[in-house]
Amino acid sequence: MSLLVAESVYGGYGGADILQGTHLRMERDEIVVIVGPNGAGKSTLMKAVFGLVKIRKGRVVLDGTDITNARPEQMVRRGVAYVPQERNVFPSLTVRENLEMGAYLVKGDLRPRLEKVYSLFPRLAERRSQPAGLMSGGERQMVAMGRALMIDPILLMLDEPTAGLSPLLIDQTFERIREINALGIGVLMVEQNAKQALAIAHRGYVLATGQNRFEDTGPALAANREVAEMFLGG
Repeated sequence: MSLLVAESVYGGYGGADILQGTHLRMERDEIVVIVGPNGAGKSTLMKAVFGLVKIRKGRVVLDGTDITNARPEQMVRRGVAYVPQERNVFPSLTVRENLEMGAYLVKGDLRPRLEKVYSLFPRLAERRSQPAGLMSGGERQMVAMGRALMIDPILLMLDEPTAGLSPLLIDQTFERIREINALGIGVLMVEQNAKQALAIAHRGYVLATGQNRFEDTGPALAANREVAEMFLGG
């Protein structure tokens, strides 16, 4: 049984359908990357899966259950964590408080979950008492990802996780994503650094004007000359 399936999804904002029959599938242990030009519907598809955009037609199935147009809080209860591209930390709260906010639905001792996040992101352990708003962009992204992991998700959704980061931090972010996936967490990611993202992806989808244009393994898409020339900047 696939972890996530989106079938013939139409939806968008107001009366306009940004998504025009989009589909995707991912297995439980996969990293799946969605790439394409600006305005292709990549982030819209991610938001539609998470319940932030209304699906007018089609369906989304999570772990065998139809969750089409489920509310975001319902998605969190089902083990889906979503990290938006912008405004993804509470700047006035400390690192630890940000992480604890991610576990607001969790009952019991949070220390094992905190230690798990700190083991993935040692920098957060060092800065646990620092307000997140005083951290660098790369550190804030660590906080956002760490907070999402506090629910022990089965699916982690990342919208442009390397946006605005230096090349070194981009490499480090992708390495953390691989480590997260190695824990058995499925990762669905929209990413502007398409070539690097596809290099670590088990499966990739190329969207354009709200429709699927190409799909294959990540490395195969990265090596596809037509995909590279049309969508990956050559």
